[in-house]
Amino acid sequence: MNRRNFLISTAAAAQTAVGQSSTDRVATGMIGVGNRGSYLLKAVMAQADARVVALCDNKPDRLDKAATAAAKDNPATMTDWRKLIDRKDVEAVYIATPPFLHAEMAIAAMKAGKHVYCEKPIGTTPAQIRELLKVAKQTNKVFVSGQQMRSMLQVGNAIRKIQDGAIGDILFVKAQRHASADLAYDGPSGDWYFDYKKSGGYLLEQSVHNLDACNWVIGQHPIRAAGFGGINLYKGKPAGRDIMDHQSLVYEYANGVKLTFTQMVFHPRKMPVNNQTINVFGSKGSVELLYSTNFYPLDGGEPTVLSPKVDEPGDAHIRAFYDCVRKGAKSPADVTIGATAALTAILGNEVCRQGKVIDWKDLGVEV
Repeated sequence: MNRRNFLISTAAAAQTAVGQSSTDRVATGMIGVGNRGSYLLKAVMAQADARVVALCDNKPDRLDKAATAAAKDNPATMTDWRKLIDRKDVEAVYIATPPFLHAEMAIAAMKAGKHVYCEKPIGTTPAQIRELLKVAKQTNKVFVSGQQMRSMLQVGNAIRKIQDGAIGDILFVKAQRHASADLAYDGPSGDWYFDYKKSGGYLLEQSVHNLDACNWVIGQHPIRAAGFGGINLYKGKPAGRDIMDHQSLVYEYANGVKLTFTQMVFHPRKMPVNNQTINVFGSKGSVELLYSTNFYPLDGGEPTVLSPKVDEPGDAHIRAFYDCVRKGAKSPADVTIGATAALTAILGNEVCRQGKVIDWKDLGVEV
């Protein structure tokens, strides 16, 4: 008996021994069990009211590893994602594939009557997002986008206080997401990440988290943007690369707030500046949002903590998804939030690629 079959057999026996019924757990399918998908799978397996019934990936080694990790639920495995969505026993679907596939898979899953947890970004083009929004509203199924900062307690508490007037009127936001190096060219994402059409580059695939938090604290999406970007360090690495290694952007909001945002992948690890920051400047003072949530009064007074640190459950966003499915709870990051975040990043990419100011309305998507 190999290790996988042994784990499946012993787990099934243990489940039978305690008399646990599968009918009280949400039957879940996972599409994509690579780097991010395996993390999600682990979190799903930790949920008492979830049962993994199907796994899908186009790489056999990943699929076998995931099946071993989910052995206690004895899931079916497949390489065709459409077969997973067609299964009658699947109630909820997780999508953790390369970004250009997200919208197509989420649309198919919702049309098949499934609840959907879709990793960010929920789409890579305005057309994809427009169709996804339409289908999500028509099917009325639970949709949670993987904008997991929306489930961070300390950040959420700080944002609520800011929006209640703790720092006065919001005037300006300065944010960044920097990394010290490119993703590994021979790593698990190396075969798609550096293709702009598949990933949307660092701004869409990663900085979409940070841009979403900026929209969240400002309370709206931008109305236009300008900016520049390019490839300064990693020219021709890897061969065929067409994603930028740095971008500098300015977004303007309808309430007059400006957001300056930079992303890059050559920020030295030991440089004494946080690689990710969101500084919110208000008429009474300013807040560092991501780490300390320290409030610095404009009059020069002593800083105070706007939102104290709390124990952050690592699976809070996953837990929220099942609360939506089982209890009808409100989605912490619904399809509109996911769409707005993705479109903000897409707008930033387009101003850099086209070299001109572009209005939000030019994207052609109503959110």
